[in-house]
Amino acid sequence: MEHAEVEAIGRQAAAAAGRMERLSQEIGKVIVGQSQLVRSLLIAMLTNGHVLLEGVPGLAKTLAVRTLADAISARFQRIQFTPDLLPSDLIGSVIYNQQAAEFVVRRGPIFANLVLADEINRAPAKVQSALLEAMQERQVTIGQQTHALPDPFVVLATQNPIEQEGTYPLPEAQVDRFMLKVVVGYPSRAEEIAIVTRMAGPSEPKAEPVVDLGFIAEARDTVRRIYVDERVTAYVVDIVTATRSVQGDRGAELVEYGASPRASIWLTHAAKAVAFLNQRGYVVPADVKEVARDVLRHRVIVTYEAEAEGITSDQIIHRALASVKVP
Repeated sequence: MEHAEVEAIGRQAAAAAGRMERLSQEIGKVIVGQSQLVRSLLIAMLTNGHVLLEGVPGLAKTLAVRTLADAISARFQRIQFTPDLLPSDLIGSVIYNQQAAEFVVRRGPIFANLVLADEINRAPAKVQSALLEAMQERQVTIGQQTHALPDPFVVLATQNPIEQEGTYPLPEAQVDRFMLKVVVGYPSRAEEIAIVTRMAGPSEPKAEPVVDLGFIAEARDTVRRIYVDERVTAYVVDIVTATRSVQGDRGAELVEYGASPRASIWLTHAAKAVAFLNQRGYVVPADVKEVARDVLRHRVIVTYEAEAEGITSDQIIHRALASVKVP
């Protein structure tokens, strides 16, 4: 790519910075703190990637997604996943219209720009399979017909890490479809005081539309064209490769399964979005490092030996990052 073209892309990213900042500020009217969560949601919108949110109840995961939808004028649907949920409850079904004497398609709640799959691990395998098709193919099959999903189409799924009764483990193939897995933590004391003050006031705050889906589409197009140098691409691949073979202090292998080439692709996409948010037309290694844990943590499966030593996938990723030379 020519230097002038890289500079032009950088100018486009800088030109969009004001509107992106307004978007962040509008979300900040409702969401206190949780800057990592908000930034991850913006990265998802800029790359059309799906996000798995993990955290205890009450950390504003649902509120953050709804607020983002309000701020970008997107259609939002929340689906509460339960053990008795059916695929037709998710994607829709074919029903008979007696007045017209014909079968018609009734579209399900998945036909939205932002779909919040609440407590995704409570749904049975058939529902998981239907969601998997939608996430991967961005289309669903109702009866004998295939229907394209809206553009953008982003699934933001939540799962509760502390209550496992009545849950169905997510298939590895489905977990791998999520671009990011974001662990949502507790707010600081000052942030929690601000949350209580804001949400317990006379009226709850609500975000107003500040950008539209047209702007998001333009921003996504700019993100796709952001330049990635060969050395940065090699850096991404080396990090992902390093997650596949990590040994402990005693020489035992700590990784059962490492990240696949899909992780390299998504890590590059996410790093491009970070570069865009940082108003650059090119990716630097710091962009890769910023999103590496969120892209990789659900793609690294540790061994029993690692579990016995209390080693997590995040620690494996930390070791992988430390072992790879920064270009």
